[in-house]
Amino acid sequence: MKRKPFLNWCGLLGVVSLLSYAVAVVFSPLAYPGYRWMAQAVSDLSAANAPSLSLWNQLSSLYGVCGIVCVMMVCVGVQGKLTRLLRLGVYLFGGMNWLSCVGYSMFPLSDSGYAGAFQDVMHMVVTAGVVALSIAALVCFIVGGVREKPYRSYAVWAAIALEMMMVGAIGTGTVPIAYFGIVERFSVFAAVGFNAVLGVKLFRGIA
Repeated sequence: MKRKPFLNWCGLLGVVSLLSYAVAVVFSPLAYPGYRWMAQAVSDLSAANAPSLSLWNQLSSLYGVCGIVCVMMVCVGVQGKLTRLLRLGVYLFGGMNWLSCVGYSMFPLSDSGYAGAFQDVMHMVVTAGVVALSIAALVCFIVGGVREKPYRSYAVWAAIALEMMMVGAIGTGTVPIAYFGIVERFSVFAAVGFNAVLGVKLFRGIA
């Protein structure tokens, strides 16, 4: 049996990234007395003054680095493969991951919710950029996948991720504040989950 190249094995880091993030989201509230996951955003757990910040950093330690390595290996792995539009989707998604990793590290919320400080404003700016790049990338995957039958699975997974983002974006502005955290989690897990999907695609050989 032919051995998989090291590049393909790096795709599994996307799954590791997703698991690390999920563990942080689920268990970090244990160090945050009074945290209401149904009403509060995930970013409250990593706010600069959050009591759960230390635990969050520990549990999510593999999330950022594994996610970045995975998506960059995908960028390398798609060279000369897929279609131009699908490759553009990969590059845009890679840029989104870099913006998310660097931007949120530089500008965490200063307090739970929105305190209005400079870093809170910049946190929102980073969020806007992450959302814009995510949507642009997913649209590329959907259109590119629909156009080429062999790549329909990319379109299906991208459509699921985009729908989750829309549920989060629309839901956070429409549902009662007591359920804000529930719909917000659809958005945050959409990007991390799709990164894992790309990683699995890389592991299996991209095409």
